[in-house]
Amino acid sequence: MVNEQSIAGKIKNHFNFWNITKYLFIILLLIFLVYPLFAIIFRSFYNTEGEFTMKFYKTFFTKAYYYRTLINSLKVSVLTTVLSVAVGVPLAYITSRFNVFGKKLINLLIIMSLMSPPFIGAYSWIMLLGRNGFITNLFEKIGITMPPIYGFGGIIMVFTLKLFPYVYLYVSGAMSSIDRSLEEAAENLGSSKLRRVFTVTIPVIMPTLAAGAIMVFMSSLADFGTPMLIGEGYKVLPVLVYEEYMSEMGGNANMAGALSVVIVFCSTAVLLIQKYVISRKNYVMTAMRPPIIEKLSMAKRILLTAICMFVAFVAFLPQIVVVITSFVKTSGPIFVKGFSLESYEKIFYKLSKNITNTFTFSIIAIAIIIVAGMLLSYLIVKRKSKINSFLDLLIMFPYVIPGAVLGICMLVAFNKPPIILSGSAAILIIAYVIRKMPYTIRSSSALLYQIEPSIEEASINLGVSPMKTFFKITARMMAPGVLSGAILSWITTINELSSSIMLYSGKTATISVAIYTEVVRSSFGTAAALASILTITTILSLLLFNWVSKGKVSVI
Repeated sequence: MVNEQSIAGKIKNHFNFWNITKYLFIILLLIFLVYPLFAIIFRSFYNTEGEFTMKFYKTFFTKAYYYRTLINSLKVSVLTTVLSVAVGVPLAYITSRFNVFGKKLINLLIIMSLMSPPFIGAYSWIMLLGRNGFITNLFEKIGITMPPIYGFGGIIMVFTLKLFPYVYLYVSGAMSSIDRSLEEAAENLGSSKLRRVFTVTIPVIMPTLAAGAIMVFMSSLADFGTPMLIGEGYKVLPVLVYEEYMSEMGGNANMAGALSVVIVFCSTAVLLIQKYVISRKNYVMTAMRPPIIEKLSMAKRILLTAICMFVAFVAFLPQIVVVITSFVKTSGPIFVKGFSLESYEKIFYKLSKNITNTFTFSIIAIAIIIVAGMLLSYLIVKRKSKINSFLDLLIMFPYVIPGAVLGICMLVAFNKPPIILSGSAAILIIAYVIRKMPYTIRSSSALLYQIEPSIEEASINLGVSPMKTFFKITARMMAPGVLSGAILSWITTINELSSSIMLYSGKTATISVAIYTEVVRSSFGTAAALASILTITTILSLLLFNWVSKGKVSVI
């Protein structure tokens, strides 16, 4: 009887803990996510005198200066997605189905190209193909004029090379796990290899392909840095949001709010359409017989390897450029002959605070993300309820909020009592946690689905309290998933620009903000040195992650 009461008491405490945890996170998300979002929506419907008005939306939809930016954004996002699929799917098919050389190197280069921020890619391509770029000058010497990197074409090129890895990584994983009996059945019915790819392979992996494509679409729609640096006359919505808010001594928060609502609405609509389409085409297979790697003749093997290596190298080229140019001597904004550590000496003397801020804020954010991610993923997967489903929806909502929009939301919400956070380090850390936590939640949840409930039940039956069971058994089993999401959260946090550019103050500026401002000032040497720090940190983080996880966990 005493034993039964003891168990009942433990279970009661367990439920109390999880209930407290659940409601605590809901309150925090309502304060730091829902409230800022509603604050900016509210602001978009009221003028500076506090009167209700629709004039900001009317202005957007009637003036070409405004609505063309939405059209431009959608054109960029759609074309980038199409080209990323056109590059990523064939590349994934080749590396997953044929015995090409250097698959690990190809994968590493492609992952590295994905992990670096897009604005570094934009900066690097300016160095190569800008008006005074290395490749531009090289071709001019032989009488060939290169097309400019600036404008619509440049944005598309940078985005495609930066974002096709999403499609590649998702699709290569899916293609490696297809049950080959499906393709064999089509082959036995007389279907050619090309026809099998389009009628069997691609339809089966369509949910995964759509997931990669939507990541490309959302990323290109939300990005601020690349269009700002190389867009010139071609303006997209995130850039307009930034300019509208920052202009005229504090900016027009009301118009910026209306623009933010439009872009969030578009992102949400695209995500819902994708989910609806995929829900109508769902395939289930055993994957007991994975595809056999086809052995190619030496000539074909070399050719396909060369193609894959070339694409991976071009995608990774921006990181090579920033590291090399960081050691080139400069004279003002111009690179001169010779190498030196001058750029590094400048950044450690003038911008050391930015470097310290980046790693301090990111470490604090990741510590919060790891703890919160483990607890939240357990709530969502193991303690299903309507409230926890709502919690899951709140956590994933930052996927559809561009960083610049989130930054404006938080500034509008927290620049006056009762909570004043604007200009502080806290507002940056909170923004990082909100934006990057979904990575850790998703990877942790994926592993939790694979953990047998009987393991926890056995521990509890042996007299271990449910809470102790979670921290001693379940949490340890979740570690690979938590590590996978945390490393991706860490890399994207140290590279974050969109929200940082809106939220930073003089004392809280980060490396990414410093890179952007240095490029704008034409201080390309110091920008390259700062970008090299991020690149090297990203490479070391990925190598450490690969060593700790023994290569068993993907970063996507």
